[in-house]
Amino acid sequence: MTTPTTAATGWPTAPDSPVRRSVLPGGVRVLTEAMPGQRAVTVGFWIAVGSRDEAAGEYGSTHFLEHLLFKGTPTRSALDIAAAFDAVGGESNAATAKESTCYYAHVLDEHLPMAIDTMADMVTSASLDPDELEQERTVILEELAMASDDPADVAHERFAEAVLGDHPLGRPIGGTPEIIRSVGRAAVAAHYRRHYRPDELVVTAAGSLDHDAVCALVLAALRRSGWELEPDAVPVSRRPETPAVITPTTDLLVVQRPVEQANIILGTAGLNATDERRFALSVLNAALGGGMSSRLFQEIREKRGLAYSTYSFAAGYADAGYVGLYAGCSPARVAEVRGLLESELARLAESGLDADELDRAKGQLRGGLVLGLEDTASRMSRLGRAELVHGRFIDLDESLDRVQRVTSAQVTELARSLASGPRSTVVVGPFEENETFGL
Repeated sequence: MTTPTTAATGWPTAPDSPVRRSVLPGGVRVLTEAMPGQRAVTVGFWIAVGSRDEAAGEYGSTHFLEHLLFKGTPTRSALDIAAAFDAVGGESNAATAKESTCYYAHVLDEHLPMAIDTMADMVTSASLDPDELEQERTVILEELAMASDDPADVAHERFAEAVLGDHPLGRPIGGTPEIIRSVGRAAVAAHYRRHYRPDELVVTAAGSLDHDAVCALVLAALRRSGWELEPDAVPVSRRPETPAVITPTTDLLVVQRPVEQANIILGTAGLNATDERRFALSVLNAALGGGMSSRLFQEIREKRGLAYSTYSFAAGYADAGYVGLYAGCSPARVAEVRGLLESELARLAESGLDADELDRAKGQLRGGLVLGLEDTASRMSRLGRAELVHGRFIDLDESLDRVQRVTSAQVTELARSLASGPRSTVVVGPFEENETFGL
């Protein structure tokens, strides 16, 4: 029934390993992590398709599908799906990202068969009813309106657009109101048929479970759905990792909003998700803006009192990424705060981290890695990322070791590379769109 991995794949092969991977007929991949002592299980159905994969005329379809898969199948109504999880105290949800979509559920171990059967039905047999689509169109428009009312959300979304330019990763995940109003059922259905296939499906689960039992449940559910599961089918290949050529859209983008606080993000293109320097980037990010002892927090909030919230962040995808520095401040202090964001990045590039900062950043990351894997949902997500992004399982010990081996010289070199690249700034606030803030 299952095809175990070999050592060359980078997945554990010992039969008693808590982490296991199998390939089912049809090329369906199943990955599990047993967590002794748990009574809960989180299971996710992943499709390695996100907003970047939408064809012209289908923009917004990925997000649309996330909603529509909960609206019913030929054998289950939307109420049936919701009631199945409510009746057992479980929960189900979904998340659309730029490179993947995940439908997941958190239930007691005894209800795992129900969760797998229900989600398999949703993923394979969504009705995409025209009336439900029109109703959900309004719901999605309200969701976008809610995000548009949050200036921080607007700043982050427009920052990705400014830094990544016309790369598909620069498009908003949820689409725009104009796109959502115009996309038709035919486009959504075409996107669904093209991408929701056995060789694209990855099922991950973590908690109180048995790997072989999970594989049997998944295979049985998919066969009931009517999917054709060819015995010799292989999974689709992962995305190419060749770095894309990134051309920023603009040096400065001002988004007018009648708000009391301005939101600023300054940043540049970063690393892709598999770049070997990603551990150095994690240390850099922790030291620069990852906590209350970070440089941004100390300089902008503690010493000067210019912002309540300030931090740095990084995102990595198959062929591109970005790094940003954020602050929310009084509109009158935007130029000053932007200058401080820029100067802290420059100072890091010039002088690097001292020994105390380096150790503190590593300690923060190592502690966060351990604490972040205490629940079943985070471990389920880690399995999905390992399969879709890295193609191998990086266990906790290896992750901790990779962080510990980062040197100050590696951080400095990376900071210099980031500081020397094209820079984009996004400001959301009560300004004219031609405001320059002294730049």
